[in-house]
Amino acid sequence: MGSTVLIVDDAEFMRLMLREIVQEMGLVVAGEAGDGFEAIAAWRRTRPDLVLMDITMPNLDGTEALRAIIDDDPGARVVMICALGQKDQVLAAVKAGARDFIIKPFDHERVQETLGRLLAAAPQA
Repeated sequence: MGSTVLIVDDAEFMRLMLREIVQEMGLVVAGEAGDGFEAIAAWRRTRPDLVLMDITMPNLDGTEALRAIIDDDPGARVVMICALGQKDQVLAAVKAGARDFIIKPFDHERVQETLGRLLAAAPQA
């Protein structure tokens, strides 16, 4: 089985776009979530190899969900998705343990390069 990816974004169309990119790479979508609480539950249920997570979401934002995931597993590989102008949020996410970030609207090649690099950087479970 290929590497697994959890996709977290409150916008369904963004999850669809990310799902297509992930599947084009031959990766497996472990699950999807629409807010930080769902992300934490999906993380605990699926233990994916990598998480793609939006910073700005309702109920519990991506940075708080990231902190909970990193508390569970300090080695978790989480890539944050942000909009232009969210520099402070990106810095907070990186300090909390995010491995990288992707800016919306994102470029397919940039997403694939980032995912490929992070998945190749550490042995798979």
